[in-house]
Amino acid sequence: MSWVTTTLSSSLGRKVVMSLTGLFLCTFLVVHLVGNLQLFKGDEGRAFNEYSYFMTHNPLIKTISYLLYASIIIHAVMALVLTRQNQASRPIKYAYARPEDNSHWTSRNMGILGTILLIFIVIHMRTFWYTMHFGPITLAGEEIQAGSIPQVTYDGEPIKDLYAVTTFAFSYLWYVILYVLSMAALAFHLVHGFQSGFQSLGLRHKKYSPLIEGIGTYVFGILIPALFAAMPVYIYLKVNHILF
Repeated sequence: MSWVTTTLSSSLGRKVVMSLTGLFLCTFLVVHLVGNLQLFKGDEGRAFNEYSYFMTHNPLIKTISYLLYASIIIHAVMALVLTRQNQASRPIKYAYARPEDNSHWTSRNMGILGTILLIFIVIHMRTFWYTMHFGPITLAGEEIQAGSIPQVTYDGEPIKDLYAVTTFAFSYLWYVILYVLSMAALAFHLVHGFQSGFQSLGLRHKKYSPLIEGIGTYVFGILIPALFAAMPVYIYLKVNHILF
């Protein structure tokens, strides 16, 4: 296992690990988005609940989920280590520096954006993931309380009603605002991170670099965060009978 130690002890190796975990997380975002788009269906949450049930009971998906949790932790740790390493290599700042002249704002603030996203992930997982797995069951007819999850029955099969938990969470304006702002941070993070991941892996070339930049900017930097942000806004407006 010496190659693991060698990889993790070098700056290049850490960047490679960070790139691999980052691109894996980008793949997860696509899958997660496809599932969450079920929230827009006018079926009182049936499609979303069935998707949630599948994701939490399929053995392959459950195994991959552990890889996802590990990737989030490793990605965050590698980012912290590389940031500290860069700071240590330049303990005294230049008397005159204009970083904006040769670097984009997102690349200079990836640490701040990443920290915002890490805080959001913790809150998000506490609200949905923890409640889904460990929240007490609310019996039919009882009022939904924070941290509890009701059940619904589809075709004779009892399923945890994550749709009810989602609509309950997004009925609060402060949570919707937090979610939308976090998606804005995600957009800026992905614009630089997606392209940087390919560059660190040595997979950028003048022939297909424009394609990578286009996907990073328009798909991961705009489309995906915008669709994620639209979900809580849509549910908030629907629950509060503002537009629906």
